[in-house]
Amino acid sequence: MSQKFTVLFDLDGTLVNTAPDLMHAHNYVMKKYGFDERELSDIKKLAGRGSKVMLTRSMHEIAELSGKIKKTDDVVEKMTKEFVDYYSKNILKESTLKEGVLNFLAWCKKNSISLGVCTNKQEHLSIDLLKKIKIYHFFDYVAGGNTFEYNKPDPRHLTNTIEIIGGNIKKSLMIGDSETDSNASKAADIPFILIEDGYTEKKTNEIYHNHLSKDFIGLEKIVKKYL
Repeated sequence: MSQKFTVLFDLDGTLVNTAPDLMHAHNYVMKKYGFDERELSDIKKLAGRGSKVMLTRSMHEIAELSGKIKKTDDVVEKMTKEFVDYYSKNILKESTLKEGVLNFLAWCKKNSISLGVCTNKQEHLSIDLLKKIKIYHFFDYVAGGNTFEYNKPDPRHLTNTIEIIGGNIKKSLMIGDSETDSNASKAADIPFILIEDGYTEKKTNEIYHNHLSKDFIGLEKIVKKYL
């Protein structure tokens, strides 16, 4: 029996527009610890590498802009824990599915394509969000930022997920919205579809990709080429 084709997905900014809820959690913690709050556009640039990296980068940016250097290392662990606590209780207040996601996932399942999520969001948060937004049942495996001892852009985040699903690297592709996804895909030698308006500071022409799409509408036309 030949192995099924596998499609991997990033989560934040790819499958789900999570920035509004990430912003509320970020601002709750930042305000509590005496840092400036940030806007939605800031969060989109900061997200993608996990909550600890997001908070650390945010504090460093604020320090650079204000000229006031605050010691952050000693509080960032505590802030990250409080961020996760707050976010886990408010994970689906304003987050929404990307355009066309439901139809694309249904098409994949109809065509016996295996589906996996590779995200730097913590595993339990990822599963909780996918369940609450009602698409968890589509996926064969969800690998969060803390599932393995490494995460994106390390290609093993992708290749191990494909192996667990029972897929084949040569019969797989990745869909994501940032250079973190792109770099992991390139290192794993997996074709990469870049979703526009991602959670990144880079422009689309600065991110390596094999295909570019505004959203998930009509994305099956690209995937069909690989089946």
